[in-house]
Amino acid sequence: MYRTHTCGELRAENRDQTVTLAGWVQKIRNLGAMTFIDLRDRYGITQLVVEEHSAEEVRRAASELGREYVVRATGKVVERASKNDRIPTGDIEVVLSALDILNASQTPPFTIEDHSDGGDELRMRYRFLDLRRNPLKNAMILRHRMAHEVRNFLDGRGFLEIETPYLIKSTPEGARDFVVPSRMNPGEFYALPQSPQTFKQLLMVAGYDRYFQIVRCFRDEDLRADRQPEFTQIDCEMSFVEREDVLATFEDMAKHLFRSLLGLSFEGAFPRMTWAEAMEKYGSDKPDIRFGMTFRDLTDAAKGKGFGVFDSAEYVGAICAEGCAGYTRKQLDALTDFVKRPQVGAKGMVYVRCEADGSFKSSVDKFYAQEDLAAWAARCGARPGDLILILSGARKQTLSALCELRLEMGSRLGLRPNDRFAPLWVIDFPLLEWDDETQRFYAMHHPFTAPKAEDIALFDTDPGRVRADAYDFVVNGMEIGGGSIRIFDSALQHRMFRVLGFTDEEAEKQFGFLMNAFKFGAPPHGGLAFGFDRFCSLFGGADSIRDYIAFPKNNSGRDVMIDSPSTISAAQLDELALGIKPQRAE
Repeated sequence: MYRTHTCGELRAENRDQTVTLAGWVQKIRNLGAMTFIDLRDRYGITQLVVEEHSAEEVRRAASELGREYVVRATGKVVERASKNDRIPTGDIEVVLSALDILNASQTPPFTIEDHSDGGDELRMRYRFLDLRRNPLKNAMILRHRMAHEVRNFLDGRGFLEIETPYLIKSTPEGARDFVVPSRMNPGEFYALPQSPQTFKQLLMVAGYDRYFQIVRCFRDEDLRADRQPEFTQIDCEMSFVEREDVLATFEDMAKHLFRSLLGLSFEGAFPRMTWAEAMEKYGSDKPDIRFGMTFRDLTDAAKGKGFGVFDSAEYVGAICAEGCAGYTRKQLDALTDFVKRPQVGAKGMVYVRCEADGSFKSSVDKFYAQEDLAAWAARCGARPGDLILILSGARKQTLSALCELRLEMGSRLGLRPNDRFAPLWVIDFPLLEWDDETQRFYAMHHPFTAPKAEDIALFDTDPGRVRADAYDFVVNGMEIGGGSIRIFDSALQHRMFRVLGFTDEEAEKQFGFLMNAFKFGAPPHGGLAFGFDRFCSLFGGADSIRDYIAFPKNNSGRDVMIDSPSTISAAQLDELALGIKPQRAE
């Protein structure tokens, strides 16, 4: 028997028992007469003791130990003289009567501790070691528990978990596909699914009115903290439902997860906000509503005073940072440098200090009188002691830059704590977005999203104003999930394809299987997909999803542990009827 107990199991009530533990050596402290060994496994740490009068073979084995050695240890549980209240097993230790080295270890390239001395790339290269550390272990446990709670909840609501294919057909919309060559069909390719969208709709046609799947999805796109080339969705679809049915079901699921995993309860319904309101007040379709600082439009009040920057701007917008009038010139310069970063995109920033005596001090004082600045302050709801920050330019770009400035101020002022959660639904998105380069409309979500019934007539007169019967679930400025009511009528679906620029032949080639299925009695249906990795990182208080995926890719899309992607042999290429085109020298 390798072990009778785990390293996190023993307590004071186990005193005088003889036990056998197995695990990895976390730390060794040789004090001469006694040697203390911290033994670690997935469940915790137990202190082992080798005494001066222990058997010779035990003392010899202890002298040979190094960090991360795998050992089996047998001994008697005793009460610790010096207790350690930082670990659950801190009231006891095990005095060893036997110690077997099961496997020696090289010195690890970084410390296997909560706060490691290894950099990101090094720990990614040795991910199997990094996963031994408590932060990643706890992340994997949270991921498991969330999957378990999701399955329990959805099973209790009558949902069936049904798997869909990983080798599917490439479609032209959305992100780039990962493609897989077919050996049996030379010159033809599968694609890895960006989501099971068409298959879950087919399951609705098949009569499985409540489907879900915790499913792997793939998108060939640039990476960031909340994006990986392969990721996991909680994918759900329901038949004979309207938007309110879908939102009610998955709001209940979200509340269940908050309650069961974090012990948090939310009273009443989650707030809702239209896409138009979110963009106007926050400059984002995924607003962080943990704090205020909403935008105020100063365009009409700022123009016509001879300040060319504002006079030529399409939009002048402001936020009010409460209590920040005392910001120094250095702090204001740092904020100006921030908004000028390429990823923010503003050309500069104007400020107005609301002084304690009711006067105003601004970086544009020579253009605006105190009465003008007072009118701005009134519109912003600013009081003495507050600081108004103003950006201007093209409307769309300025809203985006003001959003980044708002989030930066929220972070600097401690208004975005990871242990506070502010969920909401964003609804009524535009159905379509226009691309100036290609001179055509694209689906903002996907081409199967239903338009709101009252907007269908606009397809013929003003397609850009058609709203989607779509919804996103947003928490703390992160899009956690999104979905829509689907088009289930063949005629309306063909109409959508035509607005998107598909010919009938192209639509048939890409989506004929779905259109054909709709001819055999498609029910009204809709659904939603949660980003499972994002949900986990949100609950874990992390900014990145990477630590909630056992074996993630780095920012270049590489798995540096197994060195993937990699080349394949000429024989494999020949078998797949493929050739490699030489890259041009830059």
